[in-house]
Order: sequence, then C-alpha cells, then structure tokens
Amino acid sequence: MQIIYSPKSDILYIRLDEVKQDVINQRLSEDVVLDMGNENKIVGIEIMDASSRLNLKNIFPVEFQLETHNV
Repeated sequence: MQIIYSPKSDILYIRLDEVKQDVINQRLSEDVVLDMGNENKIVGIEIMDASSRLNLKNIFPVEFQLETHNV
C-alpha cells in the first residue's frame, strides 16, 4: 500500500495494489474517486480537498510519500 499526499492540489491518494494494470475511474461522490482494476477490485482511492475532509495528522505518521515537483 502506498499513500501519496499533494499539498498543492490537496489530494490524498491511497494505492492499494502495486500491480500495473488498466483502471477505470468510478466517482463515489463529488470528492472521492475509486480506481477499479482487474475483476472490479479497488486499486486506489483519490480524495480531493483532503485537508478539509480528513484529519491528516491522524493519518500520518504512517509511511507516506509527499508528491513534489521539480522546478
């Protein structure tokens, strides 16, 4: 499992399956999108406006990756 948070876009992405595969995006709500993979299994979860929806301090200190952009 991999957790990526982008402070610039305020999006939290939780990748559940590391296998490369084609996915179909399925909007669960206005701010939550599921990535559906093989056999209709959830591969990833994208949460928009994450800082207003979740207490990120409670989610982290699990191991995570902070998305950075090279300038």
